[in-house]
Amino acid sequence: MHVLLLHQAFATPKESGGTRHFELAQAAVARGHRVTVVASNFGYLSGTETIPKPREELVEGIRVIRAGTPATGHGGFLGQLYSLVGFAVSSLMAALRVRDVDVVMGTSPSIFQAASAWFVSAVRRKPFLLEIRDLWPEFIIDMGKLRNPVAIWLAHRLEHFLYARADHILVNSPAYVGYLHEHGIRRDEIALIPNGVDAEAFAHVSEVDRRAERARIGARDSAFVAMYAGVMGPANDLETLLRAAELLRDRPDIRVVLVGDGKSRKALEAFAAERSLPNVAFAGSRPKAGMPAALAAADACVATLQNIGMFRMTYPNKVFDYLAAGRPVVLAIDGVIRDVVERAHAGVFVTPGDAGALARAIVTLADDRNAARTMGSRGAVFVREHFNRAAHGAAFSDLLEDVASG
Repeated sequence: MHVLLLHQAFATPKESGGTRHFELAQAAVARGHRVTVVASNFGYLSGTETIPKPREELVEGIRVIRAGTPATGHGGFLGQLYSLVGFAVSSLMAALRVRDVDVVMGTSPSIFQAASAWFVSAVRRKPFLLEIRDLWPEFIIDMGKLRNPVAIWLAHRLEHFLYARADHILVNSPAYVGYLHEHGIRRDEIALIPNGVDAEAFAHVSEVDRRAERARIGARDSAFVAMYAGVMGPANDLETLLRAAELLRDRPDIRVVLVGDGKSRKALEAFAAERSLPNVAFAGSRPKAGMPAALAAADACVATLQNIGMFRMTYPNKVFDYLAAGRPVVLAIDGVIRDVVERAHAGVFVTPGDAGALARAIVTLADDRNAARTMGSRGAVFVREHFNRAAHGAAFSDLLEDVASG
């Protein structure tokens, strides 16, 4: 079987970003299937060109075709929209040249690339698997990025058009199952393969790795490092974390480190510089393969999102990485991911957007490091048992085979 995936933000372990689709594709290849991915030639986190020109490569058995994308992804809402639509067009052209396809998969966001995937499936008369990773356009409406009533109506029409034409729908959060059912999709047409983690990738990090990373970020052996690792975008509410760091000025033993990149990074660096925060460090981005070592430098890990209703439904990738790394989670996200952390007894929940509560939670863990280490150990066991990518890969391959067979 040959599977074709259109995914602008597809990342390999050598790149920064989530590798859910790379790992799922690996599982399909291991089962004997072929996987072709049409991806962008620009990095999602950095906004810079990762491939000098559109080209094709084979990465651990996965064929990756890089489609030319406008270099405007970090240029505000209109620039991002132009980048998304540009990739939808270029990926469509590239995908139509791929032969002998049995299943076409589109993933949203962005919904435009998902529409391109549907078009390819319709032209080829092959099954269309639609993956919903975020509820678009509801997220950008909640965030205030989309206000025009005509544009909102058109976006909802495109959303429901794709729902109606998908042969099957895949989601990465249990909350999305109920949402889709309320919008007329039968539950037996929805498959849940949640976000998770390649637990084995975190199993071989040594004390040497930890010390090297702590030296890299300028953290003394005695320092308590509270680390954020992931996308730095408007949705991630990292200004709240910096305001919490400002409240921790009188705790020189606590260091706040941000690992990653994104549209908001320069603004966040300027925010920290304006307030002369000596306890904050920006450590740059890491390839996915380097995340286990990067997280080993932390004593606790922080996850934040804006306090809007739709974010209660998400399973952020970074939280599963934190758990697999054996680090306690300071979680400023309510909803289904809070359920995971609390079931694992692996962290502390604080109200999203509350810098004071976030600072107090970090202090609590810094003042009882044995309790923090115990939380981290529980999280590592829990995520290995319940959110291990090995099991997800098998489920994904089963789903592809079912969709292909009708």
